[in-house]
Amino acid sequence: MPSTPKPAAPTIAAQQRELLGTLPFSDTQDFEDASRGLVARRSPNAITAEDGRVVWDNDTYAFLTGDAPDSVNPSLWRQSRLVAEQGLFEVVEGIYQVRGFDLSNVTFIEGDTGVIVLDPLISTETAAAALALYREHRGDRPVTGIIYTHCHVDHFGGVKGVTTQEDVDAGRVPVVAPADFTEHAVAENVYAGTAMGRRAGYMYGAALARGPQGQVGAGLGQTTSTGTVTLIAPTLDITTTGQEETVDGVRMVFQMAPGTEAPAEMLIWFPDRGALCTAEDATHTLHNLLTLRGAVVRDPHAWANYLTETIDLFGADVEAVFASHHWPTWGNERIVTFLSEQRDLYAYLHDQTLRLLNKGFTGAEIAEQLPLPPALENAWHARGYYGSVSHDIKAIYQRYMGWYDGNPAHLWQHPPEEQGKRYVEFMGGADAVVEKARASFDAGDFRWVAEVLSHVVFAQRDHAGAKELLADTFEQLGYGAENGTWRSVYLSGATELRSGNFGTPTQTASADIVAHLSPEMLFDALAIQIDGPRAWDHRVTADVVLSDADARYRLRLANGALTYSAKPQPDAADVTITTTRAALPALAGGLDPARLAAAGIELTGDTAALDKVHGILDPGDPDFAIVTP
Repeated sequence: MPSTPKPAAPTIAAQQRELLGTLPFSDTQDFEDASRGLVARRSPNAITAEDGRVVWDNDTYAFLTGDAPDSVNPSLWRQSRLVAEQGLFEVVEGIYQVRGFDLSNVTFIEGDTGVIVLDPLISTETAAAALALYREHRGDRPVTGIIYTHCHVDHFGGVKGVTTQEDVDAGRVPVVAPADFTEHAVAENVYAGTAMGRRAGYMYGAALARGPQGQVGAGLGQTTSTGTVTLIAPTLDITTTGQEETVDGVRMVFQMAPGTEAPAEMLIWFPDRGALCTAEDATHTLHNLLTLRGAVVRDPHAWANYLTETIDLFGADVEAVFASHHWPTWGNERIVTFLSEQRDLYAYLHDQTLRLLNKGFTGAEIAEQLPLPPALENAWHARGYYGSVSHDIKAIYQRYMGWYDGNPAHLWQHPPEEQGKRYVEFMGGADAVVEKARASFDAGDFRWVAEVLSHVVFAQRDHAGAKELLADTFEQLGYGAENGTWRSVYLSGATELRSGNFGTPTQTASADIVAHLSPEMLFDALAIQIDGPRAWDHRVTADVVLSDADARYRLRLANGALTYSAKPQPDAADVTITTTRAALPALAGGLDPARLAAAGIELTGDTAALDKVHGILDPGDPDFAIVTP
């Protein structure tokens, strides 16, 4: 099947033209703000790994000029042009940002003797390039501190590109983060990390071709870099709102905001600079309450309340607000309006969803009928470029009501392949469904075409006509999407249908992430890999002894479940694993006795029992299919 993109359908082109007349495109303040304070750009922008592989190249977005083509929603085109601005920018005196080097921004706060690095991107390569650009224009200042605003990988993964574990261990570089940062950062990238990473590949479109008929940006940033992910654990925990710390002469006052955009998150007030870092709780988009890659549903009620607290704490004095994505906002009145509208956005979606679900509407029904107030509808920073009103409302419904909508018909539905077979049979066979779908496609009813053709593809995975038309349909839905991640998901689906499965560009469960698993988290990660049905008849006990931590754990495999306890046991285990805390992560790669022994781990007792457990480990597939069976 050809992989060449198709042009926008007439219905999509008409939709784009209509949108141009309904949103305030004459408002160019964001363009002024996005370019304000430019010090220098990096040219060319391509950033490579040691092996020469390109891990980031913002120059691939050079096509984002002029008016939007029919194949891109004009609102998303506008947002992508803004987000693609790259370079070193001054926020206020002594605070600089490098933007356009990754999905996120990195901020440099100048201190008495060096520079503090806030949120060092996803990859070591992009973080190092950003630091090099900063030093080229601001002097070769040493890094004297690291700050992580929250526990998502685009805010810590590049840390070893700007400092070293040795400097941190020696006390030369404190690492500041919100309480419970490491637990959340590591768990998210390991427990469901394989599935999240796979879906993130679709969500960010990192494997898609750049261009007007391909990937144009993810709304929050352009896409994810694909370099080396690292982690250095925090050395200073922020635990309470109002906590004040000074690093390299820089005074900082912290506001805790757990359970908002991340489980562990904080905002930072720089009182001597009149500047506020809102982390990822106030950016130039409606954010996700449930990201399309998958996550725990976030709390919009708490989110709104924390932004009220932000205004109460800092609103009277703030003159510049910057975040870990997008561009800053300056001027007290504009900032308070911005923060207030962001607050009202999350409060409105939360409260109105609850109002309507209490009238019996489901999440899908509420998402189709709930409009935003005009003030929010016309605020560019409240548009759904990354989160969306549609999927955020469904997330709120899920948070309170779960997956079941109360209709018994939906309580025990067939899985997709079985549904597909039955739908296709009822509708007269695959060929008849495809023929009817072509008429719906020509009429511009792309949502319905996607629904029915997905059933055909799952019923008959090799039906070329269904796959071709479904790919065309996903493409048109992508062209029409204002949301950057929706566009990438649709176009990624079209790519899978036309060209076959493609890999996952960014793997976040790196060696550094695994190395920071606590023993308990490591055992949980192993338990997730147990093939339960194959393990039903196995009974194995293993003791894990940490020789340098005076700790002993009993692992027990029974009834298909691997459990553990730190309580001393009266009986001897089948096998004993003796190692150090630093070497323990070797278990994450499996329990093959020969491999563990080669890693310097001591095994005593019945090693065949350990081999039995290793034989039933079933690690995830990082490249599983999504739109096909």
